[in-house]
Amino acid sequence: MTPFGERVRQLRAAKGASLKQMADELEISSAFLSALEHGHKGTPSPMLLRQICTYFGLIWDAAEEMERLAALSDPRATVDTAGLSPDHTLVANLLARDIARLAPAQLSALLALLGGRPLSPNGHKADLSGNHVQTPRPGPRDGPYVDD
Repeated sequence: MTPFGERVRQLRAAKGASLKQMADELEISSAFLSALEHGHKGTPSPMLLRQICTYFGLIWDAAEEMERLAALSDPRATVDTAGLSPDHTLVANLLARDIARLAPAQLSALLALLGGRPLSPNGHKADLSGNHVQTPRPGPRDGPYVDD
């Protein structure tokens, strides 16, 4: 699941709408909406993104947050390390190879390191070894991974 898909699912649940109801309202197939929520489709088109924001009544900051989440939710992201150091290329390749094996605490630590906000419900961050470090949760403008 992508950050955008997770947020759509949260909003849909809060609205009490089924996947089929939302898909019908947006005039898309429920299979496509399901694939979008689960990260099996790429980022939504600008038109579909506007439709989704309108469906949930999102304006201003909330709509901009959905745009940020959509931009960061390509399930097949690529990293161009051309012109960077060998260490940059090594990190990109190791991450691509091992991302599925990272523990939640390690993912949280990487998000914090990269300026993202971990989606951990308990507000804990972790260092790269996976050890938890108690820190206050950052505000909604501190990164693209907002779950509020």
